[in-house]
This record gives sequence, structure tokens and C-alpha cells, in this order.
Amino acid sequence: MSRYKAYSEYKDSGVEWLGEIPPHWHSRQLKYLCSYNDEVLSETVGDDYEIEYVDIGSVSAIDGISGTETLLFGDAPSRARRIVRDGDILISTVRTYLEAIASVQAPPNNLIASTGFAVIRPNAFLHKGYAAYCLRASGFIKEVVARSVGVSYPAINASDLVNIKTPEPSPTEQENIAAFLDHETAKIDALIEKQQRLIELLKEKRQAVISHAVTKGLNPNAPMKDSGVEWLGYMPAHWSKIPLKAVIKTRKGIAFKSDDFTDQGIRVVKASDIKERTIRISDVFLPVSFIQRFPKAVLSKGDIVLSTVGSNPDVKNSAVGQLGMLPKELDGALLNQNTVVFDPNEKVITKHYLFNLIQTTGYRDHLDLHAHGTANQSSLNIENMLDFVVCIPSIVEQLAICVFLSEVQNKLSLLEEKANASMLLLQERRTSLISAAVTGKIDVRDWQAAA
Repeated sequence: MSRYKAYSEYKDSGVEWLGEIPPHWHSRQLKYLCSYNDEVLSETVGDDYEIEYVDIGSVSAIDGISGTETLLFGDAPSRARRIVRDGDILISTVRTYLEAIASVQAPPNNLIASTGFAVIRPNAFLHKGYAAYCLRASGFIKEVVARSVGVSYPAINASDLVNIKTPEPSPTEQENIAAFLDHETAKIDALIEKQQRLIELLKEKRQAVISHAVTKGLNPNAPMKDSGVEWLGYMPAHWSKIPLKAVIKTRKGIAFKSDDFTDQGIRVVKASDIKERTIRISDVFLPVSFIQRFPKAVLSKGDIVLSTVGSNPDVKNSAVGQLGMLPKELDGALLNQNTVVFDPNEKVITKHYLFNLIQTTGYRDHLDLHAHGTANQSSLNIENMLDFVVCIPSIVEQLAICVFLSEVQNKLSLLEEKANASMLLLQERRTSLISAAVTGKIDVRDWQAAA
């Protein structure tokens, strides 16, 4: 923050998360600067009343409110009760470690929040723009988490939350700080957005390279023929066309009982662990004896695992049909329900080539087409997953294509890592700038936006 000047003097605020503040600032409990949970829906509201519902999963201190759900009141969860107005701040009082805090700007008249939020409404002493930043400052969030009670489900009462002391600059300074942060964070957000777009482009590039290599090969001069399959189009004339079901055997995960899981033993792979071509190593275990009891659930390094149940295909990064290749760290793990292993006949198609094949846009579209279920969750049956025609070259050519794709993906992954690192630095800078401004570590009284 060296590019910004500090105040000439400071005093001890007596509040740990604030530290020193300018001498003319005050620190005061939040309850004197706001009201909270002012309005709730009446029990007499008709079941056909339409609401825009926001739950904790759709809120974060960084992204704000990322989405709402349109519901009829009669179909809404019982926690859909808190009425939200412009300028309010939503602060989650349950699972506070999630940092679900967001300011509300120009909401629809029917925006309703979960009772898992404290709805903070700034009064005349607290500028709503300043409040939006102050209550998302890292120090304030840590204070909320520290005062929460409970281990697995930490929570804080709204009455305890508003006892937290916050800084109180003059009304003019609050307005200046809000204007400064609006301007500066917008610039940072624009840079973050560029990095996010770069990451999306790199993913699209990876997808395009994989799809082209496994449907057209590496030789641009190879004679082509019409495959007769819409998604394939023309294919190399010397390649073979074959349905997946002719070359793949499958193994389904086991529906273990909730009482079976332990704190140590053999690791478990769940459907939720499979995402974006990787398999997460979770701390969920089953007894060692289950290896003998459920031999078909035992996984080996290099196994191709897909999820058969997950979020609807219309949801970004749909969880249904996610795939991953088992890393060596999970060799010997046990496979939980709602999953399937694709075990190819490696005399015809190698595991790595199959793994690339089922990453193509054509196969993703096929899975989305056959997914069925509710508005929020879909499932796939194995018969539909294997009812897909592909084209394959010889084993020698498959190996060459896999070597090429490995090199390309390594380069793209390196670029993606750099973009993610840049984005992380920008987010950290944004967080630090907000904290510095709202706690008086920088003086923005004379700040003006550059022309």
C-alpha cells in the first residue's frame, strides 16, 4: 500500500482487529450503527407468491451474490423468510467459515434471504457504501468466525454479531472511502476478469485440441472418409469406427452405509471428488477389511472413473458425468456409489486414449443429452453412457496422439497455473486494499479519480 499516504497520527483503538486508527475516528459496536433482521415474510403470504431466494451457498465475500432461485412461497424452504432491501448487508450466521457475506444493491422487490443470514441495515451513522466494504474486511470476518460456537457447524447469534466493534469515521470520510474503493476495486476486478477469461480460453483450447486429435489424427494430409456419425463428421480413412460398449467393461461403485465410514483405514472415492478431469483426495475412509469384502470396489492407479449422479447439465461445471483418472496416491482406494469405472480392452484402445476420447465436446454433449432427473440433480445410466460411437486408429497411432496431447496439455496447464496465480495475487491485493481503507491505514480524504 506504499503508493497511498497514511494519516499523520494514530491512536490505539483498543480493538484487536482494528489496531491503530486515526485520532478523530471512533470504534463502536455495530448495533449502534445499524438495525438487523428488520423484516420477515408473514405466515399469511399466499403459497403462489413468487420470491427470489438467496441461500448461503450463493453468497461469498469476494463474489457477492452469485445467484438466486425463483420459487413459489409454498415450494420454498422454511428458512426463506428474511426480506432484503437495497443497501442491506447479508452476513451468514451459520457455517461462518464459508465467509458468506455480501452487500445488496438494487434488489428485486421480492428478494428473500435465508434465516441463516443476519440482514444488517445501516442507519444514519453508517454509509451503506462504506458498510458494504467494512463488513467484508478480512479482520471483521475473522472476528465473526472467532466468536462462532460449534465445531462441525459453527454459528453465531445475530445479537452477538452486532456486538462486534467496527470503525466509525466521519460521514464524509465514509463516503470518500466508499468512492475510493468502488473505483480501485473495479480496476482490480477488471484485471481478475481478464485472467478468468484467459483461463476459460485455455480450457476451450484444450478441449479443441483434444477433440481434433482424437477425431482427425495428427497428419493433416491423411485421406479422409465420411464417418456417417454426426458428431464425428469426416475421419481418417484408415481408422475404425466402433461403439464404446464393444470395447469397455464397467464396474459400479458400492453404496456403503453411512455407519461404515471411519476416521482412518482405506480411502474412499466419492462422486463429488471427481471434477474437471481430476480426482480429489478426501479424508473419508472405510475399514481395511472392506478390501476383501468388496473386491470390485477396489481401484487401481490409472482407472478411469466417472460420476453418474450430480447437478443438472444446465448448471455450469455440471457434476453429472465428471471424469478423472485415478492418481497413484489413491491406488487401492474404494469406490463409493453413483460412480462407474470404464475398463477398456487395451488390445483395441488404451486407457489414456480412451480418457482423451471421453473428454471431447461430442461425448460431453452426449452425456448431457441423456442425463435425466430433477431440476437440481440428474443421473446417467451406464447403457446410455456406452451408447456412443467413436473412431480409433491403431495402438501405435494412439500412443503418438497421447504423447502429443500430453505435451500440449502440460503447456496449457502451465499457462493456466500462471493465470490462477495472478488472479490470486489480485484477489489478495483487493482484500488488503479494502482492509487498509476501512480501518484508516491509508488516507483517502483528498483522493480523486484520475481523469
